[in-house]
Amino acid sequence: MADFHLQIVTPDRMVYDGQAEKIILRTVNGDVCILARHIDYAAPLGVGVAKVTDDQGNERIAACNGGLLSVDKGQVRVMATTFEWADEIDLHRAEASRDKAQQRLDTLKKVDEEYDCLEAKLKRALVRIQAAEQ
Repeated sequence: MADFHLQIVTPDRMVYDGQAEKIILRTVNGDVCILARHIDYAAPLGVGVAKVTDDQGNERIAACNGGLLSVDKGQVRVMATTFEWADEIDLHRAEASRDKAQQRLDTLKKVDEEYDCLEAKLKRALVRIQAAEQ
């Protein structure tokens, strides 16, 4: 399979900089799969599990939370708010975050100011758990 240059960056670090065969990401409009020779494209990222297949055919799973995907003249860049490889995720911490957010959400109404923030925390924790368990 043909490959392309992929960079994945967050505000904290360069997560990946190398050749890849494929990347699957969640955008705000649904999942996209980027392969070599993809048309130029840009999309805002949602919260979801990402899958990167390197040029050797090895697949890695990650939790990706927000940001931007850009394909420009064959260069693919993911500028993510957070991007954590599955093997970097502390599953117990993610489960504790999920439980804490869910317990607090159960005491609130949708009109409460804190509700949306807690709902976002819950989604991030669920994606981290899903990535870590794959």
